[in-house]
Amino acid sequence: MKKIVYIDMDNTLADFESGVKTFADEERAPFGVDENGKDHTDEIPGLFSRMKEMTGAKESFEWLAEHFDVYILSTAPWGNPSAWTDKLNWVKTHLGEPARKRLILSHHKDLLRGDYIIDDSTKNGVAEFQGKHIQIGTEPYKDWPAVIDFFKGELKSLT
Repeated sequence: MKKIVYIDMDNTLADFESGVKTFADEERAPFGVDENGKDHTDEIPGLFSRMKEMTGAKESFEWLAEHFDVYILSTAPWGNPSAWTDKLNWVKTHLGEPARKRLILSHHKDLLRGDYIIDDSTKNGVAEFQGKHIQIGTEPYKDWPAVIDFFKGELKSLT
């Protein structure tokens, strides 16, 4: 039986900032930081459909999907209803058939059972996830090639 790997979307598969940059300042202004210091940029309607792929993400996803039971596990902002559809359409457009029916949207990533989670953050339950957290963007998982090197080592230890 293949090991289960969950992969986050924002800043893991999809470049969040690349989507933000497609909006003019006046379009972003109503979604900035509120009086409590919370940033609402992720609530811009259509934002998640405009993101580019992170470098190496598509190829890495395809490789992982060949060797593991892979799912995309993302959180969609509660205050941005278009995000739910935009994330699905992003997966269809950028990852295609290998990602078909592999998208899970949850605010509680710790509730899912699996062996690994690849995520740039510890939020939304990632810190409590029972498997191994591969925190992309940090050492030793600084980028997708480093993450794939880790999983190649894991494959060798499983055989």
